[in-house]
Amino acid sequence: MARKSSLRDFQSYLAGRLSEAAHGGSASSWLGIEANGEAWLVELSDGGEIVQAPPLADVPLTRPWFAGIANVRGSLQAVTDFSAFLGGQSAPRNASARLLLIGTRYGSNATLLVSRMLGLKRPDDFVEQAADAAMPLWGRQRFSDQQGKLWRKLDVGALLADRDFMNIGI
Repeated sequence: MARKSSLRDFQSYLAGRLSEAAHGGSASSWLGIEANGEAWLVELSDGGEIVQAPPLADVPLTRPWFAGIANVRGSLQAVTDFSAFLGGQSAPRNASARLLLIGTRYGSNATLLVSRMLGLKRPDDFVEQAADAAMPLWGRQRFSDQQGKLWRKLDVGALLADRDFMNIGI
């Protein structure tokens, strides 16, 4: 039971930090996520909300990486399986999978299905690495942490402006 309480406390803390960041009341922080076996960083202010992945409604004639539509408290969200979008296997639909509502700040209902959350990260704990020119603009920036692990930084605004990401139809 203590574990559930701890998870609930963490989710409440994270929800508070997300709310602060969305309203400009927080110092710069990043949210760590895992997709396609890679660690990614997202500006906390770009992570509108994190929810456990609910059942998704399939949408016919869409690309394989488009996971479907989710109803999040009455709001329909277009869900992209971020692992599959990156060219990997689909994110497992298990207890660790989460939806990250990335479009809220930009007036969009875009949501990413990610394998798991890696917690809050401080930018001061990372060192910028050379950009990955092979990646689209939204995923070029890279950092390493104090243990030498490589992280990619997701530019949510650039992702939402990417024609490939926004074109879900086949």
